[in-house]
Amino acid sequence: MPAPRLIIMGVSGCGKSTVGERLGALTGLPFIEGDTLHPLRNVALMAAGTPLTDEDRAGWLDDIASRFGALEPGAGLIISCSALKRKYRDRLRLACPDLKFIHLHGDRALLEERLQYRTGHYMPPSLLTSQLQTLEPPSPDEAAITLDIALSADQLLAQIQLQLPLQIA
Repeated sequence: MPAPRLIIMGVSGCGKSTVGERLGALTGLPFIEGDTLHPLRNVALMAAGTPLTDEDRAGWLDDIASRFGALEPGAGLIISCSALKRKYRDRLRLACPDLKFIHLHGDRALLEERLQYRTGHYMPPSLLTSQLQTLEPPSPDEAAITLDIALSADQLLAQIQLQLPLQIA
């Protein structure tokens, strides 16, 4: 069975990095923090509180897609990426048709609370509103599972293991 190719998706503060790191450790798959792949211009825009446009995200999405496209047959990879719109996910799937998405979602109050306590990240809490307005949750025809971030990280990992065929390292 080929190793999975996964995007951990959702708005800022949903836990993409935490779940991605833990899932990588659990499965032995490499994990890439998608925020580290943003060009400096995007980071500066977000740090200044300016929401990114589709054009701003294009190169970043292409970089993520190329990492999946460059994988050897049977190799797996996990990347965190907000993947807020269907067309962004479609763009990623062009490079990797077997890509699966794990959509982490939660209520606004929980997201805001998490962002208040997050330190050392360029994305200000003020951008949460624009991300929630931009978000197009995965449709039933997409290869995606949706999980509620009210669950603990351990519970989220257990749900991922139940819903996706994963080999544990």
